[in-house]
Amino acid sequence: MTPSRYRRPLMVLAAVVAVLSLIAVAAVMALAFAGSVAPAWITYTALYGLPVAFILMLVLVLDGVAARRRAGRAQQR
Repeated sequence: MTPSRYRRPLMVLAAVVAVLSLIAVAAVMALAFAGSVAPAWITYTALYGLPVAFILMLVLVLDGVAARRRAGRAQQR
């Protein structure tokens, strides 16, 4: 699926997006607790960051499974 040179940057990107999204969720909750409204970009990051990170991680997992199957078939021959 993806060449191995893209796996690590995609993994780092997914982890960074997930961490930033969790920070945004915490900020939205803290601002709501304080009786304020979070800016739209923070709310947007909180709502869409985790699903994007999850999809990136899912792609990486599926790519790893496909790579192991390809490696297993090469050993059988």
